[in-house]
Amino acid sequence: MIIYPEGSFYSMISVDDIPEIVSEHLLKGRVVERLIYNETITDDGIKSLNETDFYKKQKRVALRNCGVINPECIDEYIAYDGYAALGKVLTEMTPDEVIDIVKESELRGRGGGGFPTGVKWSLARGNESDQKYVCCNADEGDPGAFMDRSVLEGDPHALLEAMAIAGYAIGADQGYVYVRAEYPIAVHRLQVAIDQANEYGLLGKNLFGTDFNFNVEIRLGAGAFVCGEETALITSIEGNRGEPKPRPPFPAQKGLFGKPTILNNVETYANIPQIILNGVDWFKSMGTEKSRGTKVFALGGKIHNTGLVEVPMGTTLRDIVEEIGGGIPDGKTFKAAQTGGPSGGCIPASHLDIPIDYDNLIEIGSMMGSGGLIVMDEDDCMVDIAKFFLEFTVEESCGKCVPCRIGTKRLYELLEKITSGNGVPEDLDTLVSLSEYIKQNSLCGLGQTAPNPVLSTLRYFRDEYEAHVNNKQCPAGVCQDLLTYEIIEDKCIGCTACARVCPADAISGKVKELHIIDKDKCIKCGACVEKCRFSAIVVR
Repeated sequence: MIIYPEGSFYSMISVDDIPEIVSEHLLKGRVVERLIYNETITDDGIKSLNETDFYKKQKRVALRNCGVINPECIDEYIAYDGYAALGKVLTEMTPDEVIDIVKESELRGRGGGGFPTGVKWSLARGNESDQKYVCCNADEGDPGAFMDRSVLEGDPHALLEAMAIAGYAIGADQGYVYVRAEYPIAVHRLQVAIDQANEYGLLGKNLFGTDFNFNVEIRLGAGAFVCGEETALITSIEGNRGEPKPRPPFPAQKGLFGKPTILNNVETYANIPQIILNGVDWFKSMGTEKSRGTKVFALGGKIHNTGLVEVPMGTTLRDIVEEIGGGIPDGKTFKAAQTGGPSGGCIPASHLDIPIDYDNLIEIGSMMGSGGLIVMDEDDCMVDIAKFFLEFTVEESCGKCVPCRIGTKRLYELLEKITSGNGVPEDLDTLVSLSEYIKQNSLCGLGQTAPNPVLSTLRYFRDEYEAHVNNKQCPAGVCQDLLTYEIIEDKCIGCTACARVCPADAISGKVKELHIIDKDKCIKCGACVEKCRFSAIVVR
């Protein structure tokens, strides 16, 4: 619970705590210190949540209303300038003027590719048709990513307002939001928002007394990662199997039902009303020369502070990991950060000070993606990480094109071979050549970016691959087939605890005497290590 206007933050509270907060804080102005978030307590008093390390370097634009307003109350959204941008656009601006503002803002798509939003809208407007469509990609399938979900759950009207503005700009009267069926709360709140906007006359016919009409409908996705690709998503909305199509023609030329269509993700749309209201200069004051504005990241992995963070483009990875994220737990060392999910790459410690934007990430072999940011420490095996993401893309490939359907499977098999101790030096060269072939020949972005985790880990952590292949060792101690378990003579007291839990009967020895592990029988389950109270068993 956050108490405004001072921004005092109470955490881990229960319903039984509410009367005390009301009587002490709201009525008497006294903070209930036993319930206040400990990081806000200082020698000089209680600081607001915005002054904590997690928030003080953030700048909230797309997430500005999340956690501030009731997402199921349109009046609260209107109280925070909701639908003012739509009213301004419809009553004071021409469609071309709207597109010019979006172009001048240099807003780039936040879904991964970073294509200029204004250019996309301009292409759709320039194609004459009796029907056009505005679509929203709310399917985000990256493991650990939940940026779009949070906007839908916390500020759904921002999306509807932006889609209506886009519809006016390109000449469309129908919008579709393609959202994951696994997001039931987001779907519910979005439908509530659509119903409320229709009731208030902010969707439907003759908006703001003009002749502009705009309606929005929801379409549920079945959880296919490939439907994050625009042509596959459009195909799925049409009721067909979600598979990509060759481009050109691009959706702005021939998209949904063969008509000109624009498709942006939730975070991209969430920026539009603020750009209209605050102006181009305001938006361009944040970020870098080629990547304007802010970006939302889902920060997770081996990090103290997890959750959504929204920072200006150009913020360094070090600031995100050490300042906002609070560093690596348990005194461990930062090893890498994975950005862009299965389509991205791993950024090593040598690039901790790189400003994060579209071009810098591509230059070092990664990409922005939708905004997943997974932090890894010294205990992570980078070969195993690459294998994890390859396993995901193999499973999610639609199978339409051979390079992706077969190529990713062969890549995964090579990684399996290496992590199981059967790799040979030639396999590393094969990984590179096969990855390049898949990138160059796959039909859509899923296949074209699938090898990125392999190529980036080979680029920065080749020594780990070589250790797996040449020495049959996993330096991080993760790959089970390459591990050996040994009992240290000086530490073993013969308590027999390890032998009693071994499921393979691989440990022998008498009470109070040194025990021995039979490596031929050992299945490397780790049960003995967990049971030993004297740290007498080591994994090499």
